[in-house]
Amino acid sequence: MGGPAVVAISALRSLRPLHPLNAILLAFPLPLFLGALLSDLAYQASFQIQWANFSSWLIAGGLFVGGFAVLWALIDLVRSGAGRRKRVAIYFVVLLAMWVLGFTNALVHSKDAFAIMPEAVFLSAIVTILALVAAWIGYSGFQSRETA
Repeated sequence: MGGPAVVAISALRSLRPLHPLNAILLAFPLPLFLGALLSDLAYQASFQIQWANFSSWLIAGGLFVGGFAVLWALIDLVRSGAGRRKRVAIYFVVLLAMWVLGFTNALVHSKDAFAIMPEAVFLSAIVTILALVAAWIGYSGFQSRETA
């Protein structure tokens, strides 16, 4: 008939995906901090104080749920094996930086009215980017590789 057939198979190699509860906790900080950034931008454009109030509440929600995500990442870091410790450590550091800068942002938002500008916008942007990076690292639990 013919020669030997060669078959390439694309397989998924598990990097130990997130626990479902951790995935739920990680789902909240990004939209909450993004909403805070958008309401900070709305406040900067309109000077309506309610936008700053919205930002404060969204930041508080992001910090509340993000704190549990940081705690979960710390426990995962302590329990992780040597093979995945680097990835888990980076994930934990990004989440911790997001939470610390988010807390700083909450303190900035506690100022009166326009005194929060321009720091609030910059901090909200940085915290949103960190939340995006943390979600990216956390949800990228599978790696594709080809086997022959």
